[in-house]
Amino acid sequence: MAEKGFKRKLTAILSADVEGYSRLMGEDEEATVRTLTDYREVMGTLIQQHNGKVLDSPGDNLLAEFDSVVDAVQCAVAVQKEINARNTELPENRKMQFRIGINLGDVIQEEERIYGDGVNIAARLEGLANPGGICISKTAFDQIESKLPYGYEFLGDQPVKNIAKPVGAYRVLMEPRVTVEGEPEKEKRSPVKRMPILVGAVAVLVLAVAVGVWQFYARRPSVETASVEKMAFPLPEKPSIAVLPFDNLSGDPEQDYIADGLTENIITGLSHIPEMFVIARNSVFTYKGKAVKINQVSEDLGVRYVLEGSVQKAGDQLRVNAQLIDALKGHHLWAERYDRELKDLFKLQDEITMKVMTAMEVKLTRGELSRLYRTDNFVAWGYFVRGYSLFERYTTEDNAKARKLFEQALKIDPDYAFAWTFLGWTHFIEARFGWSESPGESIKRAFKIAQRALALDDTHPAVHSLLNTIYMIQRQTDKAIAEGKRAIALGPNDALAHMLLAQTMRYAGRFEKAVELAEKAMRLQPRYPTWYLSILCWLYYDVGKYQEAVDIIKQYMQLAENRRENVSLWQLHLAITINYVGLDRLEDARAHAAKLLKLLPGYSLELNRKMTFFRDPAHPHLQRQQEDLRKAGIPE
Repeated sequence: MAEKGFKRKLTAILSADVEGYSRLMGEDEEATVRTLTDYREVMGTLIQQHNGKVLDSPGDNLLAEFDSVVDAVQCAVAVQKEINARNTELPENRKMQFRIGINLGDVIQEEERIYGDGVNIAARLEGLANPGGICISKTAFDQIESKLPYGYEFLGDQPVKNIAKPVGAYRVLMEPRVTVEGEPEKEKRSPVKRMPILVGAVAVLVLAVAVGVWQFYARRPSVETASVEKMAFPLPEKPSIAVLPFDNLSGDPEQDYIADGLTENIITGLSHIPEMFVIARNSVFTYKGKAVKINQVSEDLGVRYVLEGSVQKAGDQLRVNAQLIDALKGHHLWAERYDRELKDLFKLQDEITMKVMTAMEVKLTRGELSRLYRTDNFVAWGYFVRGYSLFERYTTEDNAKARKLFEQALKIDPDYAFAWTFLGWTHFIEARFGWSESPGESIKRAFKIAQRALALDDTHPAVHSLLNTIYMIQRQTDKAIAEGKRAIALGPNDALAHMLLAQTMRYAGRFEKAVELAEKAMRLQPRYPTWYLSILCWLYYDVGKYQEAVDIIKQYMQLAENRRENVSLWQLHLAITINYVGLDRLEDARAHAAKLLKLLPGYSLELNRKMTFFRDPAHPHLQRQQEDLRKAGIPE
């Protein structure tokens, strides 16, 4: 019977210490203490985030307890990966590595302290761990064997000091593998099959949470390796990634915007890193709500890494699961679960973005990654995210709805530069698509709003792309090019910025560069909007690739039909007319010119001149275009 003041309980114990601590102290006491203090703070934060509690931290040791073995092991993996990432900034002789032992055992609790063999075994397992590694007992392993996406190496039954019986021990490999246990008495280490697995891993808080997380992990029971030979595009030399739309597991479609916004902001954050190749939002969102295989995504989009995740909101609480997969090797580089308050969403987005870059071993050559959503107000952000999804549909009704949502966001946060930028875009689109009663006034309004956004924040590519297009149609080509280049410098993976600058380069007469930019845009966004093809077909005409241009126009028409999009048929007949002239197929050219004139009876060479944005009205290319149209029968 337990004595008065004591109680017994079953708990998960984590014990950690620094490998080579005496050497570090002997070489530089002050530097060691500073590093240890920083790392202990990191460990304390991660332990708290994983529902644990630090019980003691004498010298270089740390003792913590968790109600769940799952939480303890996930925390240990997070600690080792975070410390490993921080060690990259230290000289080799100053790197500080921890060994971690975890045990599930019965302990005696006295106030805030715990005692007993359960604690002692965790400390002994710590000594069996490699520097930077984790060692767990068999009692702990039995609780998590099929619950976490890690592999394990059986070390056999280990005799440890002051413990009567040998302790079964496993090394946590921190990457997906299947553990084959073998015979403990006959072999210390059993073989491990290198075969990726993915199974659910989450402690149950409420039934709905458990079901949601099970759906997220169980829907892809294995990760098949992708084939470079089957990829639709050449694999980039840079680390390449596609971020799949995070799943909304809240059971409420109205909460989709949180998952979509989280996905969008992670893509945006990664896209600003020149050292990476990031697939554009529009392409990855074609997979939303679909059960897709990771290897298929990798092959479709031509990338090595895929990030996927889920979001669940309950009141003011969020649960986010995220995992990064190396599709070529078929295993997980990193997986994590976050339980945070809703107000911490933006910090969480930054954290996930940085973890992804660390796992992909992307070395930043610039300053610390800055926040790119630029509002601390969740409600304003919510209005913006919902508005953006409508804006991208490019219809007059959705454009008007998006504008109202951007305006709502700005009522809450008048300094939300990103919302100002896309409010300006709604006015520009309205003018360019012919939805405005006064296109000139709409362009002026767009420019005025862009200037306001620029004054608040000049570091986002979207505002510079907006100014690029405005200056282009005003025939201020030098300013347009400068803004377009600035947009790409700020967003090296921004497909839209590349395509809009390609359009500007065309009117500057720099056709080869324009083709290069357009093709780069279509590589960054493999599931590109159909209007990308309309720009590319004109560029192919510009460089004399007439047959390629005709093929592109036919592809454009087929794609628009498949997607049930409205296209401007007269513009297609115009484009195919001049390319048939280039191919000396004058009969075909005249047939399409006749169809153009039937659809747009007032079309003429004079109108063609007015509708182009060449800086020089006497530009030789414009003169050639006019002559080709004249040959096809377009009147003066």
